[in-house]
Amino acid sequence: MPPRHRAETNRLADLTLVHPRRCGSGSADSQGTEETTVVFGISIDSIVAVLSLAIPAIAFAWEFVVVRRKRLGYRVQMDTLATDTAHAPGADVLARMHKNGRELQEPSFVLLRIENAGRKEIVESDYLAAEDDKTGIRVTFRQRQVVGMAVTELSQPELRDFFITHNAKGEPIETEGFGSGEEDGAGVIRLPKVKLNRKAHYKVLAVLERKTGRPGSEFPDPEFRADVSGRHDRWLGRFRSPSQLKLAATESHPFASKPALLLIGLLTAAVVIQSSVTLFFRPVPPPLDCVGGTLYLHGSTAFGPAVRRAAETYVSLCQGKGARIPIDDGTFLGSTPGLSALERAGKQAKLPGTTGLGDHIAFTDGPAEGSHPQVLSRPVAYSAYTLVVNKKAKVRNLSLAQIREIYAQKITDWSEVGGAPIPIKFVGRNRGSGTRTALVRRVLADANGRPGEVPPPTVNDCAKLTSENGSCEVESTQTLLQKVAEIDGALGYSEASSVSGAPDVVRLRIDQKQATLDGIEKGGYPYWQTEFAYTFGELPAGSIGAAFLQYLTDQGGKNILRRFGNRPCSETEYPLVCEPRDRFPG
Repeated sequence: MPPRHRAETNRLADLTLVHPRRCGSGSADSQGTEETTVVFGISIDSIVAVLSLAIPAIAFAWEFVVVRRKRLGYRVQMDTLATDTAHAPGADVLARMHKNGRELQEPSFVLLRIENAGRKEIVESDYLAAEDDKTGIRVTFRQRQVVGMAVTELSQPELRDFFITHNAKGEPIETEGFGSGEEDGAGVIRLPKVKLNRKAHYKVLAVLERKTGRPGSEFPDPEFRADVSGRHDRWLGRFRSPSQLKLAATESHPFASKPALLLIGLLTAAVVIQSSVTLFFRPVPPPLDCVGGTLYLHGSTAFGPAVRRAAETYVSLCQGKGARIPIDDGTFLGSTPGLSALERAGKQAKLPGTTGLGDHIAFTDGPAEGSHPQVLSRPVAYSAYTLVVNKKAKVRNLSLAQIREIYAQKITDWSEVGGAPIPIKFVGRNRGSGTRTALVRRVLADANGRPGEVPPPTVNDCAKLTSENGSCEVESTQTLLQKVAEIDGALGYSEASSVSGAPDVVRLRIDQKQATLDGIEKGGYPYWQTEFAYTFGELPAGSIGAAFLQYLTDQGGKNILRRFGNRPCSETEYPLVCEPRDRFPG
């Protein structure tokens, strides 16, 4: 017969006993809600980090402060048939036990451990029962009857008095509430309302025999039942009626085993470290000196997307100082219009003496043309530009000589350079555009360095360009890209990073060199330009203009410039000149 040992079954569950004096309007079943105020601007990472710390703390408090105040548990440390013994000499005596001369039928041994697994002591009033009912716990054994039992291993000698008393003759007898019997045809052990200090326990050893069921079949597990006081029906009543709750088992380690404790400790350390990093170490460092106020930006449409993102980040970081940088469709209108707007604002401010304007900055593609005696420049980064062509032209690479001949209108059809038989149409920027200036100076210039020319507009609306050759001009980079995508055979130019995601537009290589920073610095790609920041006089110390320019050039704004395909001047060999390394021989 296979062994039926069920030693150390360790089926986990808990029974919470609530002292009547702790109940009432302020009892533990009344759960409050905690209001959390979320300040605008806090990142989702910070919220998650706070929750990752708060939730374990709340769970810990619930488990150890609320649930484990009063917890009574049991363990079935042994439940085995006497016939399961090994066939050593003398072992049969266990299987041949008698009661009143009658041999027991399939005798079995059960060892129970009852313990206080909570944080508080357990007293008689914690057991829900009538005052004249001295039984606190009932253990039912289906298909078996109790032959005899004894209380063993008391955690403290004083517990003995809850089980054994003496009659008038001085003879020891069982106390009220302690004993065995039958209920509904099943054997029952009744245990008294024992006071148990924290971690206190006692054990009960019982001998039972089969009463019903098929001989040799396995017995059902013992059923523990206890009536408990307090408003437990809200939490545990869903499993049993309020007056008949099944007492559940505890492990030999009421909290956790040593390996589990080690794992919990490592997990807690990981959560604390991750949350601390998220809360206190941000990937983008804030400006060293946040300054409030309103800053107005102007200038290059090509450089505008990078500056816009940097401005949004600065405002987010410095909103506590009241920083504002309003940006709309009229902010970046081109290098020359932006410079004009800066000079106009400076004159209208009527600044005294040599005081500079601290709330306006203009950005230009390359140095400003003409005379501007009251504005000062500072190089910020250099950028890669690219020629763009409508995809129906079937062209992806042109030589520098071919580009010059196309803009000189010596080549008028894409088929002449290996493309589709479609006439070439020019979509350009208005005069004063820095992107256009970079094109005529760096790409179309002749061998002597004289700037080239772009075809003058033949129509005042790009929509009028049809199947014939022609040219038109637009005011912004985004409009140029849109028109190149719409007009078959159109050719234009743009900052390289602005082309990403533009539909029906192809970035042209020049002599197989790509429009990237590596193409400029290592391959001699010719179409690039230095981006300048212009101010009206020296920016006053402590102005929002000075703070933002510092952020853009020397702090977190540099990361944004890189993401938009620019090389910050501070990373070049000669920051005040801000040109690629190969421009300086030796």
